[in-house]
Amino acid sequence: MAIPHVKPWDVAVVGEIFADHVFTGFPHWPRPGEEVIAQGYVRELGGGSVNTACGLSRLGRRVRLVGLIGDADFDWFEHRLSEFGVGIGGIRLEHDGTGITVSVSMRDDRTFFTYPGANRGLAELLTVPAVISDLAAARHVHFAMPLSRELATGILPVLRAAGCSTSIDVGHSPEWLRDTANIATCREVDLFLPNAAEAALACGETSVEAYVAWVLDNGLARAVLKRGAEGALAIAGGVLSSVAPPMVDAVDTTGAGDAFNAGLIDGWLDDEPLGRALERACICGALCSTAPGALEALPHPPQLRTLREQTYRS
Repeated sequence: MAIPHVKPWDVAVVGEIFADHVFTGFPHWPRPGEEVIAQGYVRELGGGSVNTACGLSRLGRRVRLVGLIGDADFDWFEHRLSEFGVGIGGIRLEHDGTGITVSVSMRDDRTFFTYPGANRGLAELLTVPAVISDLAAARHVHFAMPLSRELATGILPVLRAAGCSTSIDVGHSPEWLRDTANIATCREVDLFLPNAAEAALACGETSVEAYVAWVLDNGLARAVLKRGAEGALAIAGGVLSSVAPPMVDAVDTTGAGDAFNAGLIDGWLDDEPLGRALERACICGALCSTAPGALEALPHPPQLRTLREQTYRS
């Protein structure tokens, strides 16, 4: 855990930012050339960075969001983020439009169609000294993006020297996950946070046992496996912890993994053992799925405490 410092931010979250268009309530998955009618639609801020930042802020953390959006969307982002207590001061504006994601979401899975937009400049943004200083002003830095090995080599030692702990969720990035050069980055961060599909890409097999062996063989300090409706597990110091999720009525799983990250980082900042932090994480991920879009159902601390007592202390 990072050495305590008086810092302006508990967490700096950096990564791709999107405007999400989420379609829900389909009778079945659309087949090629077929039109199916959605029962629900939400236009919302999106991207793993936004979802995790808003989740952490709703849990009471001081959060700095760092990324890029199109200048035409400034007012919308400023207003919506302010509702979660997240400022826009760490976001830079680009003439290129905000990234766009269309989500076709079912109860148990979803498919995305994405246009990167301003996010194409994210790697260059992370070479700017003022931006690196912005990240170093946080107790913890979460990368909601595939951090290139070159960037990781430059930025992670700086953050470590500044007393920051770090985590990474690269999302569905097959090329990054299959590149063995990036194992060093997974080893250098404090928390590696893939879901089951991403873990399979990293270790080359789909079983939990294969992923655990991969984590141990490669010397990762702490690694998590997000398993959706099956809960989650963590490997830390050679110890395996597993947590089942609470029972909820899932409506839309968009952003559930990002909400999980928020709960895990929240527990990490409270110095909870990783196994206990998984409880917070699973509750946040489950509650996020109870409303369309990634932000509407993010939990407040009283909800988190109540469901935690009901689920894990009964």
